Amino acid sequence: MNAAALSDPFLAPALGVALADWLAQLAALKGLSANTLEAYRHDVARYLRFLSEHRGGSAGIGAVVVTSQSDLRAWMAEERGRGLSARSLARALSAVKGFTAWAADRTGQDATTVLSARGPKFRRKLPRPLAEDSAAEMLFEIGADAREDWIAARDTAIATLLYGLGLRISEALSLTGADYPLLPSLRITGKGGKTRLVPVIPAAAEAVGAYAALCPFDLTPSEALFRGARGGPVNPRLIQGAMERARLRLGLPATATPHALRHSFATHLLSAGGDLRAIQELLGHASLSTTQGYTAVDAARLMEVYEKAHPRA
Repeated sequence: MNAAALSDPFLAPALGVALADWLAQLAALKGLSANTLEAYRHDVARYLRFLSEHRGGSAGIGAVVVTSQSDLRAWMAEERGRGLSARSLARALSAVKGFTAWAADRTGQDATTVLSARGPKFRRKLPRPLAEDSAAEMLFEIGADAREDWIAARDTAIATLLYGLGLRISEALSLTGADYPLLPSLRITGKGGKTRLVPVIPAAAEAVGAYAALCPFDLTPSEALFRGARGGPVNPRLIQGAMERARLRLGLPATATPHALRHSFATHLLSAGGDLRAIQELLGHASLSTTQGYTAVDAARLMEVYEKAHPRA
């Protein structure tokens, strides 16, 4: 993705070029995904357009660096006024700080006001895993209404990879025929192009083997391992739909999504005494703080059990 492709036609040319250059540097040095870059571009572009309108004219890159506290407060008030959540605004402010720091390095100006700004407080959402018995039921049930046996085996295999290996659905669907039969460990490319080795449990290897034996298409090395009814790659919405129907049959909450199986993998591993650093590596989290969210889930579950079991006077 080059700088020209990342430029914003609604910004003054100098600011559009600066934003594109910053995003291109992030893509090159940090290996951020296209989705992350687009989120950053959207957040910073809105901020830059606001500054231009708020000040009654196009703001140059130097003026952006020395933004005042009142300008920042006015921008945040407008974003909240249009319905942006505290969490999303905190993300937008983080992007603005990153761009401002980059711009300050180039102009030699003091960006302290922007870089010291505090975002809104928000409560991080805890992962919503399934109970162990519910996760097991989901693996059994997800293929129950498939119109063909091989499709049922496919959906079961994908769900087993999510719960048994902690894969994201995009990671499971990115596997190719070259990955079959599954080796004792899989090399997975996750967010930002980061790779990790994930041990393959026997249940996952068996589930994928059962699917491969029934699949009517040749699983050639260069093509997707998991196929749709017409032979093309599986659309993730098909798996989401299969899981939604299964959770309705099982009476599970709406939070029982494919990603919840990945959450369940981490939470159940932690409950069984798994090391937090090891779980971080298995999940491919860039930051340990992301993985630490599962400790809060585990503590919350422990307190729930305590409250139910503790005798009351």
